Amino acid sequence: MKIFRTFFRSLRDALKSVIRNFSLSLASISCITITLVIITCSIVLSKNVANFTQEIEKDVTIVAFLNSDVTDEEREDFELSLKRMDNYESFEYQSKAEVKKEMEEENETFSAILKEWDDEENPLKDTYTIKVIDVDKIGETAKEIEKLDGVSSVQYGEGLVEQLVGAFDIVKKVTIIAAVALILVTIFLIINTIKLTIFSRKREISIMRLVGASNSRIKLPFVIEGIILGIIGSVIPILITIYGYTLLYNQLHGYVFSPVISLVKPMPFAFYVSLIILLIGMIVGMIGSSRAVRKYIKV
Repeated sequence: MKIFRTFFRSLRDALKSVIRNFSLSLASISCITITLVIITCSIVLSKNVANFTQEIEKDVTIVAFLNSDVTDEEREDFELSLKRMDNYESFEYQSKAEVKKEMEEENETFSAILKEWDDEENPLKDTYTIKVIDVDKIGETAKEIEKLDGVSSVQYGEGLVEQLVGAFDIVKKVTIIAAVALILVTIFLIINTIKLTIFSRKREISIMRLVGASNSRIKLPFVIEGIILGIIGSVIPILITIYGYTLLYNQLHGYVFSPVISLVKPMPFAFYVSLIILLIGMIVGMIGSSRAVRKYIKV
């Protein structure tokens, strides 16, 4: 029971301190809010970039064209060689007749031209659409496939795929580093703000020491105060996350420029981000207050 009494007494003192030192509290809250808004944007951007990368990786395939005179036996050997590769996931085979039919259905101009060719005159080639396990190694895998018997040529968007995935990876890393840097800066600013609060309450702290208050009894209200400031400071970023991101998603119809670059659906994504932002605000406020108190009252 004593623990609960101490906690609620400390909570009461913390709330009084926030109101009594409103200007300093407002400075801390503003600092936390601005930082958490930027962190929110970083998290949303990072997650969507990761989503873009995953979607692109799903669609990245290697297309292998076989020689026109390839035999059924050579095709079977080719499939066996594919399955032995470390980076192989799956393949889809299309005969040149199937490719011709598909092209006829997709385009009227192609249809008019291709209908003049029978199966023997068909200049198209049997193709294999191959999915790989690791997109980062797609270039190496394409070169291996190109060396197999019966293969005429291989295509996979060489150069462009690596550049696109690499660019998204860089953006993702930069946003994570930026978010961590902002958290550290916020802790530093809160420490300095709490220092001012403690300095203005030196007399109160001295009296508490004289009446025999323990270090933890002195420290706890400041720590709770930091948590309260973190919670208040996270309100606006949470509202921006839930309503702002949902509005953005609806305005863009769920994608950027092209349906290929799709956005993460607002729910439950916005809820999880809001929870992360709230926890970051509380932890940052707690750490900032704790460090300031430990240094200035020499706990």
